[in-house]
Amino acid sequence: MTEQYSIPENDQPQVTNLSQVDAESVKAELVRMHQSTAQVINSEDVELSQGAALEVNAVNVNARQAGFVLVQAETVTMQQSVAAAVRAENLSMNGCAGAVVAGSVEFGNAYAGVVVSREVCSEKIESIILLSNKVEGNVTTVIDTRGALIAGLVGGLFAGIMLLLGRMLFGKK
Repeated sequence: MTEQYSIPENDQPQVTNLSQVDAESVKAELVRMHQSTAQVINSEDVELSQGAALEVNAVNVNARQAGFVLVQAETVTMQQSVAAAVRAENLSMNGCAGAVVAGSVEFGNAYAGVVVSREVCSEKIESIILLSNKVEGNVTTVIDTRGALIAGLVGGLFAGIMLLLGRMLFGKK
């Protein structure tokens, strides 16, 4: 039988260093992980090297060769890392991301599914959908801001016509 205990808030460790460990939940002011995994990390600062985490809630995240499902932080720096979803004010990334929502994004060599940001600066980025006010650098995208607007208008017009035809043909009289 597994016993669960909780540490009072004022007894939380200030620094947690983990190496080659699998953890369920990690909470400290500074979390350093090397070749470790965690389900949930709550911290001011997270440094992760060759590890993985399902959910990270922090102020600053610095990752190298890491994998994440969800990252929520003010500042995120990822080198050779992968993330399913990132929500940050400032993001600097080399690697892959499924969805990025950020105020300012700096991509080195990156692949992303959906990027929504005020500013995007990039050496090289390949994305499916890119929505941004300001884009600088070498960007290859399937749907940019203008393309998304046109696709939305055409899709809405098509759906409206289909609904109108459906009511005309199959509506009650």
